[in-house]
Amino acid sequence: MGNIRDLKYKIIKNFIQFDELNLLKDYCRIKHRINKNSFDLNQNENGDTYFYGDPAMESLMLNKLSRMEYETGLELLPTYAFWRMYSWNADLKKHKDRPSCEVSVTVCIGSCGTSWPIYMDGAACDLQPGDAAIYMGCEVEHWRNNFEGDWQAQAFLHYVDKNGPYRNFFKDNRRLYGQQKNEQ
Repeated sequence: MGNIRDLKYKIIKNFIQFDELNLLKDYCRIKHRINKNSFDLNQNENGDTYFYGDPAMESLMLNKLSRMEYETGLELLPTYAFWRMYSWNADLKKHKDRPSCEVSVTVCIGSCGTSWPIYMDGAACDLQPGDAAIYMGCEVEHWRNNFEGDWQAQAFLHYVDKNGPYRNFFKDNRRLYGQQKNEQ
């Protein structure tokens, strides 16, 4: 099978199962509706909802650890998770990730049905709800064009190679999962 270092990225269908997916989709939609202060104006002037260290997504990150190790062929340490509710005209500029995102996965939680592929080294990857793209975040340039739909919820789970150069970024240099970076 090789490991993710050889492949650079791969698509996993049904990474999140139906029951998990329904729970997370409802969670994200409810939390988005009641959000009063967690917005990101950098990717969208409308201010998409953005939650770093969200306990539900960090629980998902921890529960998917063995699956991620199987899919990547690496021993991994979880760093952090976050999720975002994208809205009309959001985009994701071309970039590579920081060291805490050495091995990353983006998971489509749900959407209005509008296709919105993520590009990995130029290849379009169209994820359906429950599907994931696993990739070497520090190596693979990735982006999305402007979103033409109403909403899409994405979870981002990040890990580092237990035997790699970024292993010191375990827990994203926080004491506990679920903490914000400034809650040390």
